[in-house]
Amino acid sequence: MTTDPFTAPRARSRRRVAAPWIGLGAAVVLMIAAMLYPVLSGVNVHVRWFPPLHAEWMPRVGPGTIAALVLGALAVRYAVALSARISWRVLLVAAFGGALLWMLSLAAVDGADGIGVILDTSYEYLRTAREVTDVGALLREYIAHIPLDSVDNWPVHIAGHPPGAVLVFVLLVRLGLGSGLAAGLVVTVVAATTPVAVLLVLKRLGAEAAARKAAPFLVFGPAAIWMSVSADALFGAFAAWGLCALAWASTSRSRVVSAVWAIVAGLVLGYCVMLSYGLPLLGVLAVTILIVCRRWAPLPWAVGAAVLVVLVFAAGGFVWWDAYPVLVERYWAGVASNRPFGYWVWANLAALAFSAGPLVGAGIAVVLTRLRGVRSAVRDDLVVVSVVTAAVITVMLADLSQMSKAEVERIWLPFVPWLLVGTALLSARWRQWGLTGQIVFAIAVQHLLATGW
Repeated sequence: MTTDPFTAPRARSRRRVAAPWIGLGAAVVLMIAAMLYPVLSGVNVHVRWFPPLHAEWMPRVGPGTIAALVLGALAVRYAVALSARISWRVLLVAAFGGALLWMLSLAAVDGADGIGVILDTSYEYLRTAREVTDVGALLREYIAHIPLDSVDNWPVHIAGHPPGAVLVFVLLVRLGLGSGLAAGLVVTVVAATTPVAVLLVLKRLGAEAAARKAAPFLVFGPAAIWMSVSADALFGAFAAWGLCALAWASTSRSRVVSAVWAIVAGLVLGYCVMLSYGLPLLGVLAVTILIVCRRWAPLPWAVGAAVLVVLVFAAGGFVWWDAYPVLVERYWAGVASNRPFGYWVWANLAALAFSAGPLVGAGIAVVLTRLRGVRSAVRDDLVVVSVVTAAVITVMLADLSQMSKAEVERIWLPFVPWLLVGTALLSARWRQWGLTGQIVFAIAVQHLLATGW
């Protein structure tokens, strides 16, 4: 019996054509199922009004509506084509400027309140940051105020994060940027640098063509709804720049330069550990960068610098490994104990699809079809498949930990851009129509739902 030599290539071709449709369909079905299940089953999944999102139904228009529509239309018309043609430096500037304008326009659907109110609420960081007069005392007493039954227990977001998060806002207060509006603008500007960092990582790993293809999706999409004035978007920016420094260290020819960049990467990523208990999972992406570059020399420098950050906090009074078990107790003493894991283990992924946009499913599906031949793939494909696979593993670890039940449309923002890198493997037609879908979806979500972030 002979085998048609063309059968296998044709089968692979059919799978690659079908994969984006399957991935997009899976994302949409997951989102719909997560919305319908609580209604049809009568199960209370204990999230605010519009599961799987922490949001409520509130159709509206506002001052930012026209700007969002105009910017979205311009992006649909020009972003895909221009990202392939303009110079690299102009692309980076455009990515930052586009992300900033996109976030501000969506936030401004609620006027100035869309930027100035959220960080000033009782569960956020600013109110506590304004009361801090002694940073040393804050660190020494931090763990004691985490338990729900402790005297003067921390608000939910401060209790749920290491002190590095609130210290960022303490710094803003001391710089005179402690109002909700001022702090919100700072957070938004920093968050807008995230696409730039991700693009630099891809280029440094030898995948500039892939970076150009993914750029519009890193800039325009529904994640901007939660990135503007969300502290988790701030964490995501820190993480992206830490990984960028690691990519620089892993590709620098000079040992001295490589060591310097590795130390910078370690310091930034080490501080990420002090921003969120979930960010040590960034180690999956960090190791992936080293594997793609086939270089391990930066690892000791980066690890040493990261450990140094953790030890400095420990010397100041906050011991991360003592705090985490206390945080777990506080987590399960709150609403998390009522949120059914049987629902949230998959509804979390639906919430992520709302944040990243449904097209993230198409990109991930295409990546999965390339896994088998990744070792022999061209450089761009190798980098994209490796980065997205690492991001998927990171999300699955976070999901299965049971420490992220609900609200992940915000909590998982640091992982979203790395998942969206998968859009670089979509065809030109998919990318053009996909970007349109992402932008329309973002505008619809912002105008129909009040997310509270």
